[in-house]
Amino acid sequence: MSNINIQNIRQADGLNEAISELKYILEVRLNLKEYTDNKTPFTLSNNKVMRVCLLAGLSIEKKRDLDVVESIQLGSNRIFETLFTLHNLSSAIFALIKLRYQHLDIDWENNAIKSKIVNNEIFLGRELLLQEGTLETLLFKSGLAAGQVKKGMIPALNLNIGTYEDEIQAYLNLNGKDISNTQILVAGTTGSGKSNLLAVLINEIRSLSVDSHFPVNFLLFDYKGEFSDPANNDWLELFETNRGCILDPIKAPLPFSPFKDFSGKSQNEINLYSTELANALCAIDNARISANMSNRLSEAIINAYKRTNNKPVKFEDILKEYIDLQPAKDADKDDSVKSVMKQLIRNNLFTADDTIDLIKESFIVKMDAFPKDGPIAKAIVYFIVSKLNIIYENLPKQSTDEESVELRHFTIIDEAHYMLGFDNKPLRDLIAVGRNKGLSIILATQNMDSYKSEYFDFYANAQYPLIMKQQSINDGVIKDLFGVSGKEFQEIKEEIAGLQKGELIIKNPTAIALGMGKKYKKIKVRHLI
Repeated sequence: MSNINIQNIRQADGLNEAISELKYILEVRLNLKEYTDNKTPFTLSNNKVMRVCLLAGLSIEKKRDLDVVESIQLGSNRIFETLFTLHNLSSAIFALIKLRYQHLDIDWENNAIKSKIVNNEIFLGRELLLQEGTLETLLFKSGLAAGQVKKGMIPALNLNIGTYEDEIQAYLNLNGKDISNTQILVAGTTGSGKSNLLAVLINEIRSLSVDSHFPVNFLLFDYKGEFSDPANNDWLELFETNRGCILDPIKAPLPFSPFKDFSGKSQNEINLYSTELANALCAIDNARISANMSNRLSEAIINAYKRTNNKPVKFEDILKEYIDLQPAKDADKDDSVKSVMKQLIRNNLFTADDTIDLIKESFIVKMDAFPKDGPIAKAIVYFIVSKLNIIYENLPKQSTDEESVELRHFTIIDEAHYMLGFDNKPLRDLIAVGRNKGLSIILATQNMDSYKSEYFDFYANAQYPLIMKQQSINDGVIKDLFGVSGKEFQEIKEEIAGLQKGELIIKNPTAIALGMGKKYKKIKVRHLI
């Protein structure tokens, strides 16, 4: 029996809403009534609930009605391959699907009819499982052991982001063993469809991985507040999360300390860190800061660590030590350093202790209350990225199998150009750590020339630069990025100028390697939000 092609199976309209009641009932049965502060209730992914419904539906022996199947309306979202392949179930599912429809003349190459059949089985299973007593019989008394689940299955993060001009599906292979790195750059002006593209990327990565033994979590800096807006709560379901993932620094301090713990470390490590941190605190403010002020700040950080016996410090500690190092006549006068420090203290951005692990869950940081180019917004991003680096330093190297490498987490910085205009060492370090520790990072800006920073060539370190509609086009970036000149350069420039909302161009590595054919491909991003 030939296998059914399970790529690009589409969801029926209203499928997520239809299974939400069953999802709630299952979660109530699986969870305790109360949890302590450091524990959270278990949540099921939509993919897992769909799989349970599919298997339950396929257990029903009644004859299928083709008219019912064909009446199902399909939406634009897809059902991910892991629904079938997880736990090596695909062969059994293929056999059962063909068994249930053997009396009908089915074109198994027709993607629409295949999609409707799969959705029909999920709907049938949902109806069965919602019948009184069925859950107890089929699920809670089945005797299935968790040990039956095969260990070490790394999900293939082959992201379906839309279609090429010839309607062929467009994929980004994010964690194949032959992929050099996992970084994605997005450049697109306001109205280019950038937010939808980011949502598609998150939806794909989460849906492909969340049911596996290697779920990939994310942290998104939401500069415009659209992802954290209560009006867009349905977006969070697409990312397999809920409003518990939103961190709002206006309502409560971010629940972790941004500073390193140097217990048992050498003084030289503290000295290096103090210089890096002093440079960053100076750089996030646009005011001019003298060398004396920067050196004094670095020394203040060293002294603050002395007072805490190398435990994480606080902004208040640094400011106090800074003032103590000033001449007495200047102690009551504000300067640029003190101005930044007082803003950070006044806004109470971080707690003194860690109560969350940034990579073990998914989070959205609400940023729209702060001016994008102001010191507070820059400090939030800088210190969170710095914290991620601290966590990654202590992680073992990621797992691999024959085809894929483990991806633990990805960080998404929208409006990233505000973080590229200074020597942002934590951001550079996070990118450098990437492949060894299972990190992906997505940077999004309005113009592609933002990535040609004097401090770091982000294009050279990105697997997938995705170019959307631009307000202005940097000729040098096009030539460097695509390796073109003359007629080819002009063609790509005109293609970028003509991009419509939701369209992008991407490098064509095959054509570039062969030195023939178009050096780019055009993609129409699928609509999600």
